[in-house]
Amino acid sequence: MNIIYIRTSTEEQEPENQIKDCKLLLNGEYILLQDKQTAFKDLKERKGFEEAKKLIRQGRIKHFIVWDLDRIFRNRKRLKEFFEFCKINKCGIHSVNQKWLEDLNKIPEPFNEIMHELMLNLMGWLAEDESKKKSDRVKLAVRSKNGKTISYKGNKWGRKAMHTNKINRIKELANTGLSYRKIAEQEKVSIGKISQILSVHKTIQEKQGEKPIIK
Repeated sequence: MNIIYIRTSTEEQEPENQIKDCKLLLNGEYILLQDKQTAFKDLKERKGFEEAKKLIRQGRIKHFIVWDLDRIFRNRKRLKEFFEFCKINKCGIHSVNQKWLEDLNKIPEPFNEIMHELMLNLMGWLAEDESKKKSDRVKLAVRSKNGKTISYKGNKWGRKAMHTNKINRIKELANTGLSYRKIAEQEKVSIGKISQILSVHKTIQEKQGEKPIIK
């Protein structure tokens, strides 16, 4: 038996095309398992994926087909662990967007294991890098308005904003080289809050092309 596993991140994504592409990689019957999530979080429970692992563990699945390896895991370590899991249970992994997997299967031992490890590491690093870039873009999509930190959608972030005068004093004190602890004692705020304020304002300044106070 084979499994086609589909994982989509938003309501807008239609899985039909992914399913159609996956079906081209196999002959015979298959079980279709799907998960839909608002964001790709590898640690979040996935009912479809857990069912797939259960069937693989029982030795009932010969081939596991996905549209892209990042549908399995974006985390390199967890992706490698899943490949090892499938190897132990004699289940092959196939991907529409990573057709080099089919070429690896044709390489004689032990060179296939070496190349397999190399390509898995590479794919994992690329997936992690892309995920980090998306996270960084969200963090950079902030702006300052009337002393408040505003998300790119215009929503306020966090608790009630600290008074602008206090924020400016904290920035000025940091610019003099005063330690976070001394600033915290003087302004009666936590060290964590000081770090948060300076970090946010550094991001805003860099985004606007200004010279940051924290180097």
